[in-house]
Amino acid sequence: MTVVDKKQPTDRLQENLLQVQRLIERQHLVEDLVHRQEMPRHDLVESLVHKQNLSELEHKLRALHPADIAYILEALPLDERLMVWDLVASEDEGDILLEVSDAVRESLIEAMEQHELVAAAEQLDADELADLAADLPRQVVYEVMGGLDEEERQQLQSALSYQESQVGALMDFDLVKIRADVSCEVVLRYLRRFDELPHQTDKIFVVDEQGALMGVLPVRKLLVSDPEAKVADIMATEVVTFSPEEEAADAALAFERYDLVTAPVVDDKGVLIGRLTVDEMVDVIREESDTEALNLAGLKEQEDLFAPVVDSLKNRWSWLAINLCTAFVASRVIGAFEGSIARLVALAALMPIVAGIGGNSGNQTITMIVRALAVGQLQPGQARRLWRKELGVSVINGMLWGGMLGLLAWMLYRNFALGLVMMAATTLNLMLAATMGVLIPITMERFGRDPAVGSSVLITACTDSGGFFIFLGLASLFLL
Repeated sequence: MTVVDKKQPTDRLQENLLQVQRLIERQHLVEDLVHRQEMPRHDLVESLVHKQNLSELEHKLRALHPADIAYILEALPLDERLMVWDLVASEDEGDILLEVSDAVRESLIEAMEQHELVAAAEQLDADELADLAADLPRQVVYEVMGGLDEEERQQLQSALSYQESQVGALMDFDLVKIRADVSCEVVLRYLRRFDELPHQTDKIFVVDEQGALMGVLPVRKLLVSDPEAKVADIMATEVVTFSPEEEAADAALAFERYDLVTAPVVDDKGVLIGRLTVDEMVDVIREESDTEALNLAGLKEQEDLFAPVVDSLKNRWSWLAINLCTAFVASRVIGAFEGSIARLVALAALMPIVAGIGGNSGNQTITMIVRALAVGQLQPGQARRLWRKELGVSVINGMLWGGMLGLLAWMLYRNFALGLVMMAATTLNLMLAATMGVLIPITMERFGRDPAVGSSVLITACTDSGGFFIFLGLASLFLL
């Protein structure tokens, strides 16, 4: 009887991580106990215990997918990570290096000897090696290239000639090409000559004598077509193609929009030079999402969770310094109204509410705008129209939630005028948040900066200082 594992992939991943952590913890505990014991042939016993524990951990790792091992490595402190890395099967090292984050990959590469790096890189295809080449020592890349045949060397040099963010750096060279003047039966016989088809093969590319793309033949259509039918009669000629110079992020959006599995990459003459696959595009989408989330928080790049303190400081200090300056401005705004706060203590309790709701609303607006800019939905000429719409939303929210806050302030402090000031300040600060939420990313985009970088920090600074000034200013005018 076959037992079906009903666990979700995430649950299995967490369970594997916990098992590895328990094995490491048990190894440390047992070896520490053995080390403290006084016994004959102590060194031999300690060595045997050490090897036994490592053997069990190695057996566990060999049963895992390289992507799962990469996840485990990212979740371990540096010393335990390197211990696990030493137990990984050498034939999996290249695939694992491709899966781990940049920061963790750097720590693993630093711990490897040159011959180990060469052996790991030699396991990869030309397109995969191109993904890893930027992180490898130059001498390792040269040595690996020396072992490639002429075609693979040209493919690698082609991929390395493009920027990391371009389609050309991600294209796969392993594909199936056929001519248009052959029959389906000939194509099927040709495919049977392969030991296995390239991964993600959902279509076969049809080219002419010069290698120019003429169309594609979906595999599902090939299987149900008349064996005598010509490829030219059943192939699809309307094909989504990409240039190697295009941005990978734009290609990933196209894959999502058109539900693509693979797509051809052609040069400026229409010659087929490679293909994109959905697994690469999923990685691009994930990396774009991670980068956007980090940038909104003011982080320069993804960092190793267990990175040294100095490395984490370098990644975080710049926007924290900016935030310190904006916080000082906000404190000076409050300082300018010290007299008003001293005369009406309720202001000190209520003003964080006004600033907080403004910051939350501003972050909602700015997240929506940044996403619209990233996917190309927002054009510069539409900014004014979008601002008017966001302003309308802020006025309605301000009247609704500001009214509720005003009612709460009146009930707490028995001051009707304070409730009105609370409602007005909330509405005005939400209007400020809407304005800055549109203006900040649009302005950064216009000056060629990434609109996601630090936007959350800037909008919070504006709504804090602005909220304090509006609320305390209105209170000084109408309550004191």
